[in-house]
Amino acid sequence: MTEPRLVLLFSGKRKSGKDHIAELLRERLGSETCCVLRLSAPLKEQYAQERRLDFHKLLDSSGYKEQYRADMIQWGERRRQADPGLFCRLAIGDARQPVWLVSDARRRSDLEWFWNRFGERSRTVRVEASEDKRRERGWEFTAGVDDAESECGLDEGVAFDWTIHNDGDQQRLEEQLKGLLSLARERAQA
Repeated sequence: MTEPRLVLLFSGKRKSGKDHIAELLRERLGSETCCVLRLSAPLKEQYAQERRLDFHKLLDSSGYKEQYRADMIQWGERRRQADPGLFCRLAIGDARQPVWLVSDARRRSDLEWFWNRFGERSRTVRVEASEDKRRERGWEFTAGVDDAESECGLDEGVAFDWTIHNDGDQQRLEEQLKGLLSLARERAQA
């Protein structure tokens, strides 16, 4: 791991477009400048190993992942209670670029870990989309998932540095990304 110059911590509800926006930024900045890190990837890898599941299917948006989601959330919560920074440390292990895009910060403890470790280099980005738009993208409310800390833990009590409204208006999205791109380019060259 190389110390980052900027860490953008993305949060938002399921199907709000966190991964999509992180990938757009990565494409614009280039893979030499930034990387997308997913806290859920090491979680899913560990979960799959322990339960002898297909790790790659847990990474996609298929029904396979959905059938394990509630149990995986509970399993992850138990792991986080024992070690709140476990999945954060695992996610950053191979990062070498000056800008990190953490596409799935879901809990206050995730933000606190990055704030404590990287201080002012960490910035928060909330991605929002209407329930109608999220439904168009395949979301439907699931009890035990959409009302769990993994979905609601950052709904209150966090003053986000940016809020991105991702309801399908590409021109509006491009305008909103300008500030993030400018900051990332500035920090990458510092």
